[in-house]
Amino acid sequence: MDLKGAHVVLLGGTSGIGFATAAAAAGRGADVTVVSSNPASVERALSTLPDGARGQAVDLSDPARIRALFDELGELDHLVYTAGEPLALIPIADLDVDRARAFFGLRYFSALAAVRAAAPHIREGGSITLTTGTASQRPGPGWAVAASICGAVEALTRTLAVELAPIRVNAVQPGFVRSPLWAGMSDDDRERMFREMGASLPAGRVGEVEEVAEGYLSLITQPFATGTILTLDGGALVA
Repeated sequence: MDLKGAHVVLLGGTSGIGFATAAAAAGRGADVTVVSSNPASVERALSTLPDGARGQAVDLSDPARIRALFDELGELDHLVYTAGEPLALIPIADLDVDRARAFFGLRYFSALAAVRAAAPHIREGGSITLTTGTASQRPGPGWAVAASICGAVEALTRTLAVELAPIRVNAVQPGFVRSPLWAGMSDDDRERMFREMGASLPAGRVGEVEEVAEGYLSLITQPFATGTILTLDGGALVA
């Protein structure tokens, strides 16, 4: 899994799974560039990543800014897209269509804009790795929007694997992971949720961002993987 000299660009790479993936890639010799809409988040990430890591604050809701970013970065080898805000459970009876549409913005349309902007700059042997979730495979009440976004990203992944070949396009489908997405909860409520969710999984616990990061690196470095949705959920889909 040597990435020495490879340029890996991670949109959403300053926190949670994205940051863990950036750190893991840098640890294997990659030149990493982390991108976030939040300048403070970029500074915090760069203070922890190895020397040589780069970062930029870019409004990921603006396709023009995303295009300008990749024009500025120039050639790259691997694009990883993990940007996304927490998804709320929205029962159909309470659904606001405009709010639902907004959830698609960062997780789907910004990912699509990033792929479009990055693809001409990806060197031979390069890859794109997107992020989905298990809601598309095992939804529950209130998950209409979240499950739809995940399903859309998975369909996009398979389509792009065909259209952009020989660039490899894959996605990681994490399950329940201990990450900053849950930072809005109290410490006690968050830990109780982790215990309860973990007890329901065959793995016996929730995942860690570092474990999921290894899945991204696996897809980046596996030359025969394209159109693949890699599920890392502790067995949630078979429980």
